[in-house]
Amino acid sequence: MERPLHTAHLVHQEWLSKSSETKHLVFSIEDMKRFDFTAGQFISMVAPHDGKTITRAYSLASAPRKNEFDLCLNRVEEGFFSNFLCDMKEGETVKFHGPHGTFVLRNPLRDSILIATGTGIAPIRGFVQWLFADESRHQEHEIHLVYGTRYPVDIYYKDYFDLIAHDFPNFHYVITLSRAPDDWKGERGYVQHQVRKIVMARPESERTNMDAYVCGLNDMISATRKLLKEELGWDRKQIIYERYD
Repeated sequence: MERPLHTAHLVHQEWLSKSSETKHLVFSIEDMKRFDFTAGQFISMVAPHDGKTITRAYSLASAPRKNEFDLCLNRVEEGFFSNFLCDMKEGETVKFHGPHGTFVLRNPLRDSILIATGTGIAPIRGFVQWLFADESRHQEHEIHLVYGTRYPVDIYYKDYFDLIAHDFPNFHYVITLSRAPDDWKGERGYVQHQVRKIVMARPESERTNMDAYVCGLNDMISATRKLLKEELGWDRKQIIYERYD
């Protein structure tokens, strides 16, 4: 059975990082008044190429918002779809189906660590938008965001997350750089080191009473899962993850 296709118009685009060719794209859907999905899900973009139909999945980088959605993606050399999307002009259209996926927040919510590297921040941004749009969704819970990348120029959506951290004392935002310049005053190293700090700073009885949501490349996800399960004693069901490779 073929999935129904929808048409999305590009209404806004901006560079998040020119050095890594990462873009933030905003689309509206012409045949919907409201696009209902759960923060963290993905859509599948569809386009013809060399006589074939190409389909690629992209995480939604926003919470539900009328008939709009956001994407965060970087240009991949030799990658047809990333180049197609990065080269789109405002007003142009692309087909998609969805939403799909099970990378969503647990209900009931517990204290949580949101962990992302690179464009893995996309669904995490959706989580944060949804959680902090309504106090009842996050109250009485500590929400940590650990974001890792190589260089300062590749820190995506920093102003937004800084604002949430300023406005909500239960939101804790940590950036760690694996190739930090000498003048970098923040954390250094990989996300796993920051995750360990967060868990170990809690009372011993509370160290496993939380969940982790992890998005990025496989090496980071595997290392984070190993840390949480083997060193910190978490159950595998507490670790919800989405691999990008």
